[in-house]
Amino acid sequence: MGIQLPVTEDRISDAGASFVLQSKGEWWHAGFHLTTAIVGPTILTLPYAFRGLGWGLGFFCLTIMAVVTFYSYFLMSKVLDHCEKAGRRHIRFRELAADVLGSGWMFYFVIFIQTAINTGVGIGAILLSGQCLQIIYSNLYPNGSMKLYEFIAIVTGVMIILSQLPTFHSLRHVSLASLLLSLGYAFLIVAACIIAAMSKEAPEREYSLESSPKSRVFSAFTSISILAAIFGNGILPEIQATLAAPASGKMVKGLLMCYSVIFVTFYAIAASGYWVFGNRASSNILLSLTPDTGPPLAPSWILGLAVIFVLLQLLAIGLVYSQVAYEIMEKQSADMKKGMFSKRNLIPRLILRSIYMIICGFFAAMLPFFGDISAVVGAICFIPLDFILPMLLYNITHNPPKSSLTYSINLAIIVVFTGVGLLGSFSSIRKLVLDASKFKLFSNDVVD
Repeated sequence: MGIQLPVTEDRISDAGASFVLQSKGEWWHAGFHLTTAIVGPTILTLPYAFRGLGWGLGFFCLTIMAVVTFYSYFLMSKVLDHCEKAGRRHIRFRELAADVLGSGWMFYFVIFIQTAINTGVGIGAILLSGQCLQIIYSNLYPNGSMKLYEFIAIVTGVMIILSQLPTFHSLRHVSLASLLLSLGYAFLIVAACIIAAMSKEAPEREYSLESSPKSRVFSAFTSISILAAIFGNGILPEIQATLAAPASGKMVKGLLMCYSVIFVTFYAIAASGYWVFGNRASSNILLSLTPDTGPPLAPSWILGLAVIFVLLQLLAIGLVYSQVAYEIMEKQSADMKKGMFSKRNLIPRLILRSIYMIICGFFAAMLPFFGDISAVVGAICFIPLDFILPMLLYNITHNPPKSSLTYSINLAIIVVFTGVGLLGSFSSIRKLVLDASKFKLFSNDVVD
């Protein structure tokens, strides 16, 4: 039935599994990776997402997303545990979906969705990193001539070097640093927003939504898509694959660690940023705190430190999300008969990973549409992978009675988020088309 990869000769001869997805980690390592995959600088778009929702609906949608995604990831870990106990430990999302659903096309569907997510996150990480460097540079050299695409090129070069870390497990210390950095810049940005609200240059606060009912609906679904992208994590099976066997039960502890950080950071940034800037919030709240005209709205040292923390964490996020792409590459290019660091495997790894990062960097420089990219990726990719498939997989593997509350909740989530995904896709693509009029290739500004 479908594609199954038990731990046999197929797995032993699988270079992608043996080299990239080594199973040596503890539950806290999974917690570090999960936090890096979810709690990233995309949370700086939360006040921007509230622009299309307002206070009440904004917090309601934020809470619903938190509850549903935790529940979804919990179910996914249960499905993986179920398969492991049955002798089929899956280390890739695509193989799990194809095994449980018994459909070969599902294998390729998940590959497509994961590739879109990984590439989208890679592009976004490089774009935001370049923007962080640009902010630092413009404050040090107000009349400097360097452009955004030049900073993106610098970041791409750094990512090419870091991408040569060979395994997902080797990133565990990087992911721990990422978790600490996310807490650090979250507290700094909340402090900056409070200081900005109390300053003489504080912006006039306006929380009104769009005047047209049609525009309000489109803006709301675009905002929901952005929230889906922020909470999205399309690589949970690959993260669970890094756990040493038996993996059963360990992922839940990692999820609890991750969502503790989410609770602290997401609500604080959403509330403080939207409170200060209202419907003028930028897709990166740091830009709102450093307006083009006038002085920064908070002390430069706070903003500068926050930017540095964001920049460093973006590098970690780019590395974590690129692991699926690297695993696919090495499954095809590496030779298991040779060592991981043999010349036969080292040279293809160096070339392929460098090419992948160059492609991400090129598109980051050419298409600086960060807010719009987040919305499109959230609606088209994260919603089906994180809000629909886990419930479907659980209902099939655990077969709860159709009269049970679990089955009804799972079915309701599938139906609701299928609708949200369709409407969100339409509204986010619509906004992308509308923003195209503001866009120039290799622009020096990131379009909201």
